[in-house]
Amino acid sequence: MSLFNRIFKNTVLLTLVAFSWFAHGEESEVNTMDPYDMVEAVANNTFARFHQDVDIIKANPDHLKVIVSDELMPYIDYKYASYKVMGTHLKATTKEQRQRFVKAFQGYLVSTYAQAFTEYTDQQVKFSPAKDFSQEKMVNVNIEIFEAGRPPIKLAFKVRRLKDNSWKAFDLVAEGVSLLASKSSEISNLIRQKGIDSVILELEQRTKGHISSKAQGTKV
Repeated sequence: MSLFNRIFKNTVLLTLVAFSWFAHGEESEVNTMDPYDMVEAVANNTFARFHQDVDIIKANPDHLKVIVSDELMPYIDYKYASYKVMGTHLKATTKEQRQRFVKAFQGYLVSTYAQAFTEYTDQQVKFSPAKDFSQEKMVNVNIEIFEAGRPPIKLAFKVRRLKDNSWKAFDLVAEGVSLLASKSSEISNLIRQKGIDSVILELEQRTKGHISSKAQGTKV
Protein backbone atom coordinates (compact mmCIF):
# COMPACT_ATOMS: atom_id res chain seq x y z
CA MET A 1 0.00 0.00 0.00
CA SER A 2 1.40 3.43 -0.96
CA LEU A 3 2.12 6.12 1.64
CA PHE A 4 -0.76 8.20 0.29
CA ASN A 5 -3.21 5.33 0.46
CA ARG A 6 -2.22 4.66 4.07
CA ILE A 7 -2.76 8.33 4.91
CA PHE A 8 -6.09 8.34 3.05
CA LYS A 9 -7.32 5.17 4.75
CA ASN A 10 -6.22 6.33 8.19
CA THR A 11 -7.80 9.77 7.74
CA VAL A 12 -11.12 8.25 6.71
CA LEU A 13 -10.98 5.84 9.63
CA LEU A 14 -10.26 8.70 12.02
CA THR A 15 -13.30 10.48 10.65
CA LEU A 16 -15.50 7.49 11.39
CA VAL A 17 -13.99 7.14 14.85
CA ALA A 18 -14.93 10.75 15.50
CA PHE A 19 -18.44 10.18 14.20
CA SER A 20 -18.84 7.04 16.34
CA TRP A 21 -18.95 9.18 19.48
CA PHE A 22 -22.53 10.06 18.55
CA ALA A 23 -23.50 6.59 17.36
CA HIS A 24 -26.20 5.84 19.90
CA GLY A 25 -28.03 9.17 19.81
CA GLU A 26 -31.47 9.81 18.42
CA GLU A 27 -31.80 10.97 14.84
CA SER A 28 -30.99 14.67 14.63
CA GLU A 29 -32.27 17.34 12.30
CA VAL A 30 -29.36 18.60 10.21
CA ASN A 31 -28.96 22.37 10.39
CA THR A 32 -26.87 23.16 7.31
CA MET A 33 -26.83 26.85 8.23
CA ASP A 34 -24.48 26.13 11.15
CA PRO A 35 -21.28 24.22 10.26
CA TYR A 36 -20.66 23.04 13.83
CA ASP A 37 -24.19 21.78 14.38
CA MET A 38 -24.19 20.22 10.93
CA VAL A 39 -21.10 18.08 11.54
CA GLU A 40 -22.47 16.83 14.85
CA ALA A 41 -25.94 16.05 13.47
CA VAL A 42 -24.59 14.26 10.40
CA ALA A 43 -22.32 12.23 12.65
CA ASN A 44 -25.24 11.27 14.87
CA ASN A 45 -27.52 10.29 12.00
CA THR A 46 -24.88 8.33 10.09
CA PHE A 47 -23.97 6.13 13.02
CA ALA A 48 -27.53 5.81 14.29
CA ARG A 49 -28.39 4.39 10.86
CA PHE A 50 -25.34 2.13 11.05
CA HIS A 51 -26.52 0.61 14.33
CA GLN A 52 -30.13 0.42 13.16
CA ASP A 53 -29.13 -1.55 10.05
CA VAL A 54 -26.42 -3.69 11.62
CA ASP A 55 -28.16 -7.00 10.81
CA ILE A 56 -28.60 -5.95 7.17
CA ILE A 57 -24.93 -5.00 7.03
CA LYS A 58 -23.85 -8.37 8.42
CA ALA A 59 -25.85 -10.10 5.69
CA ASN A 60 -24.77 -7.70 2.95
CA PRO A 61 -21.78 -5.41 3.69
CA ASP A 62 -22.49 -3.45 0.48
CA HIS A 63 -25.43 -1.92 2.37
CA LEU A 64 -22.82 0.34 3.95
CA LYS A 65 -22.66 2.18 0.63
CA VAL A 66 -26.37 2.92 0.93
CA ILE A 67 -25.89 4.35 4.43
CA VAL A 68 -22.98 6.54 3.35
CA SER A 69 -24.89 7.76 0.29
CA ASP A 70 -28.03 8.54 2.29
CA GLU A 71 -26.65 9.97 5.50
CA LEU A 72 -23.18 11.40 4.79
CA MET A 73 -22.73 12.37 1.16
CA PRO A 74 -25.52 15.00 0.96
CA TYR A 75 -23.36 17.13 3.27
CA ILE A 76 -20.08 16.61 1.40
CA ASP A 77 -19.25 19.10 -1.36
CA TYR A 78 -17.81 16.40 -3.59
CA LYS A 79 -18.08 18.54 -6.74
CA TYR A 80 -15.90 21.25 -5.20
CA ALA A 81 -13.52 18.60 -3.87
CA SER A 82 -13.39 16.90 -7.29
CA TYR A 83 -12.44 20.13 -9.02
CA LYS A 84 -9.77 20.80 -6.41
CA VAL A 85 -8.37 17.31 -6.91
CA MET A 86 -8.11 17.80 -10.68
CA GLY A 87 -6.12 20.97 -10.05
CA THR A 88 -4.51 22.55 -13.10
CA HIS A 89 -5.85 19.75 -15.31
CA LEU A 90 -9.40 21.04 -14.82
CA LYS A 91 -9.13 23.67 -17.56
CA ALA A 92 -8.08 21.07 -20.12
CA THR A 93 -11.15 18.89 -19.56
CA THR A 94 -14.45 18.98 -21.41
CA LYS A 95 -17.79 19.48 -19.65
CA GLU A 96 -18.56 15.78 -20.13
CA GLN A 97 -15.21 14.73 -18.64
CA ARG A 98 -15.77 16.97 -15.62
CA GLN A 99 -19.22 15.51 -15.04
CA ARG A 100 -17.89 11.95 -15.32
CA PHE A 101 -14.98 12.70 -13.00
CA VAL A 102 -17.23 14.24 -10.34
CA LYS A 103 -19.55 11.23 -10.44
CA ALA A 104 -16.62 8.78 -10.33
CA PHE A 105 -14.93 10.62 -7.47
CA GLN A 106 -18.20 10.73 -5.54
CA GLY A 107 -18.57 6.97 -5.94
CA TYR A 108 -14.97 6.44 -4.90
CA LEU A 109 -15.56 8.42 -1.70
CA VAL A 110 -18.70 6.41 -0.95
CA SER A 111 -16.83 3.11 -1.36
CA THR A 112 -13.89 4.31 0.71
CA TYR A 113 -16.03 5.51 3.61
CA ALA A 114 -18.17 2.38 3.44
CA GLN A 115 -15.10 0.14 3.66
CA ALA A 116 -13.72 2.17 6.57
CA PHE A 117 -16.97 1.55 8.46
CA THR A 118 -15.98 -2.12 8.77
CA GLU A 119 -12.91 -1.20 10.82
CA TYR A 120 -14.00 1.42 13.32
CA THR A 121 -13.95 1.02 17.12
CA ASP A 122 -15.22 3.37 19.81
CA GLN A 123 -12.81 5.96 21.19
CA GLN A 124 -13.42 9.11 23.20
CA VAL A 125 -13.84 12.27 21.17
CA LYS A 126 -13.77 15.94 22.11
CA PHE A 127 -15.18 18.60 19.80
CA SER A 128 -13.70 22.08 20.15
CA PRO A 129 -16.20 24.81 21.07
CA ALA A 130 -18.02 26.48 18.18
CA LYS A 131 -16.76 29.90 17.10
CA ASP A 132 -18.50 32.86 15.54
CA PHE A 133 -18.72 32.07 11.82
CA SER A 134 -21.04 34.89 10.73
CA GLN A 135 -18.33 36.57 8.65
CA GLU A 136 -16.48 33.43 7.59
CA LYS A 137 -16.50 31.68 4.22
CA MET A 138 -14.66 28.62 5.51
CA VAL A 139 -14.30 27.16 9.00
CA ASN A 140 -12.51 24.26 10.65
CA VAL A 141 -14.52 22.02 12.96
CA ASN A 142 -11.75 20.76 15.23
CA ILE A 143 -11.77 17.43 17.02
CA GLU A 144 -9.43 15.53 19.32
CA ILE A 145 -9.59 11.73 19.51
CA PHE A 146 -8.42 10.04 22.70
CA GLU A 147 -7.32 6.42 23.00
CA ALA A 148 -5.71 4.81 26.03
CA GLY A 149 -1.93 4.74 25.89
CA ARG A 150 -1.65 7.09 22.91
CA PRO A 151 -1.36 10.86 22.51
CA PRO A 152 -4.54 12.60 21.30
CA ILE A 153 -5.06 12.79 17.54
CA LYS A 154 -6.05 16.13 16.08
CA LEU A 155 -8.58 16.11 13.27
CA ALA A 156 -10.31 18.98 11.46
CA PHE A 157 -13.28 19.00 9.12
CA LYS A 158 -12.94 21.84 6.63
CA VAL A 159 -16.37 23.26 5.82
CA ARG A 160 -17.27 25.97 3.28
CA ARG A 161 -20.17 28.39 2.96
CA LEU A 162 -22.23 28.05 -0.22
CA LYS A 163 -24.03 30.83 -2.10
CA ASP A 164 -27.27 30.19 -0.21
CA ASN A 165 -25.37 30.50 3.12
CA SER A 166 -25.63 26.77 3.83
CA TRP A 167 -22.46 24.80 4.60
CA LYS A 168 -20.85 21.62 3.28
CA ALA A 169 -17.67 19.78 4.22
CA PHE A 170 -15.00 19.39 1.56
CA ASP A 171 -11.77 18.29 3.25
CA LEU A 172 -10.35 16.49 6.26
CA VAL A 173 -7.06 17.30 7.94
CA ALA A 174 -5.49 14.69 10.23
CA GLU A 175 -2.41 15.73 12.20
CA GLY A 176 -1.74 18.47 9.65
CA VAL A 177 -2.19 16.21 6.61
CA SER A 178 -4.89 17.41 4.19
CA LEU A 179 -6.80 14.58 2.55
CA LEU A 180 -7.70 16.82 -0.37
CA ALA A 181 -4.13 18.01 -0.96
CA SER A 182 -2.81 14.45 -0.77
CA LYS A 183 -5.43 13.13 -3.18
CA SER A 184 -4.84 16.05 -5.54
CA SER A 185 -1.14 15.24 -5.73
CA GLU A 186 -1.80 11.58 -6.51
CA ILE A 187 -4.52 12.18 -9.10
CA SER A 188 -2.66 15.01 -10.82
CA ASN A 189 0.24 12.64 -11.38
CA LEU A 190 -2.08 9.94 -12.72
CA ILE A 191 -3.79 12.37 -15.10
CA ARG A 192 -0.40 13.53 -16.35
CA GLN A 193 0.72 9.94 -16.93
CA LYS A 194 -2.47 8.29 -18.20
CA GLY A 195 -4.92 11.05 -19.11
CA ILE A 196 -8.21 12.05 -17.51
CA ASP A 197 -10.30 9.34 -19.18
CA SER A 198 -8.09 6.54 -17.83
CA VAL A 199 -8.24 8.01 -14.33
CA ILE A 200 -12.04 8.22 -14.52
CA LEU A 201 -12.22 4.56 -15.53
CA GLU A 202 -9.91 3.59 -12.67
CA LEU A 203 -12.08 5.44 -10.15
CA GLU A 204 -15.20 3.83 -11.61
CA GLN A 205 -13.67 0.37 -11.26
CA ARG A 206 -12.79 1.01 -7.63
CA THR A 207 -16.36 2.15 -7.02
CA LYS A 208 -17.76 -1.12 -8.36
CA GLY A 209 -15.84 -3.20 -5.84
CA HIS A 210 -17.71 -4.96 -3.04
CA ILE A 211 -17.28 -4.06 0.61
CA SER A 212 -15.39 -6.76 2.49
CA SER A 213 -16.50 -7.36 6.07
CA LYS A 214 -13.99 -7.31 8.92
CA ALA A 215 -14.06 -9.41 12.06
CA GLN A 216 -14.03 -6.25 14.19
CA GLY A 217 -16.65 -4.48 12.12
CA THR A 218 -20.38 -4.00 12.64
CA LYS A 219 -19.82 -3.33 16.32
CA VAL A 220 -22.87 -2.19 18.31
